[in-house]
Amino acid sequence: MAIKNFVELVEMAKRKGPRRVAIVAAHDPATLLAAREAQKEGLAYPILVGDSAAITGMAKERDIDLAGMTVIDEPHPKLAARRAVELVKNGQADLAMNGLAQPRHLIEAALTSAGTSASSVEPLSTRDREKGLRNGRLLTNVGVFEIPGLDRLLMVSDIGVVVSPTLEQRAAIIQNAIGVAHRLGIEEPRVAILAATETVDPKVPLSLDAAKLSKMAQRGQIKGGIVDGPMALDIAISPHSARIKGIKGDVAGQADILIVPDIEAGNLLAKTITYFAKGKMASVVVGGKCPLAMPSRADPPEAKLASLAVGILVA
Repeated sequence: MAIKNFVELVEMAKRKGPRRVAIVAAHDPATLLAAREAQKEGLAYPILVGDSAAITGMAKERDIDLAGMTVIDEPHPKLAARRAVELVKNGQADLAMNGLAQPRHLIEAALTSAGTSASSVEPLSTRDREKGLRNGRLLTNVGVFEIPGLDRLLMVSDIGVVVSPTLEQRAAIIQNAIGVAHRLGIEEPRVAILAATETVDPKVPLSLDAAKLSKMAQRGQIKGGIVDGPMALDIAISPHSARIKGIKGDVAGQADILIVPDIEAGNLLAKTITYFAKGKMASVVVGGKCPLAMPSRADPPEAKLASLAVGILVA
């Protein structure tokens, strides 16, 4: 049965948990509160990687019980990200989650991690690329949204990793998002490839890519979902708009997944949903050896918990 909201999301994650979660730059009150709740609810065994003095100080100040959690002192966020990835690689954690670090630090560590020497925070060499969490697939970000008035969770991808995807990368973005949808109980997710138009126009390269991707799905090159595009946003999510504009098909007005043109469009759409539509967002990076729960650094504890829940379900 498909998960409809974040309450159901957390309940489902409880059934799969607890998982060992390495939390990067955990010296943040909202992150600590989410970790405490995750432990209390049986989702996770938190491993807090960050400034240990700040972590214990914040916990004492806000009466957050750290009993049963592991604290690893690594004040520098970039090195904390590398340490968390090493914990996963060494079998000491099942997945990683970002706290207060810049998201790119954890993504870069997942792609290239080669150790956690405190003497250097310089970029890693190309010879270290095989030492991260790569497994031959493209890493992509999937945002999962609970939106007031919508009867289902809505996924948007890619909103945080692939800057300007090629056709091949778009196919991988779609396949990864379908995989997340399956873990959320959506047996055959409907995927809309967003564009400014619903017609194929040779003057609009994105519309051509969308048509190619739809055909690839029909031919079995993208599996597990129904893919259609190009499709304007209103047609993808509004049965009324699809009907008025005469757009038919299994995806029109019923999309579970929205594939955005690029990272800028995805980021704008995600923030529009959360700040204007008052939606709730969970975020996860998939495609590697384990998921990376990637809540926004500004998220409240409940949103961070939801991102962790998605990561646990995907792990």
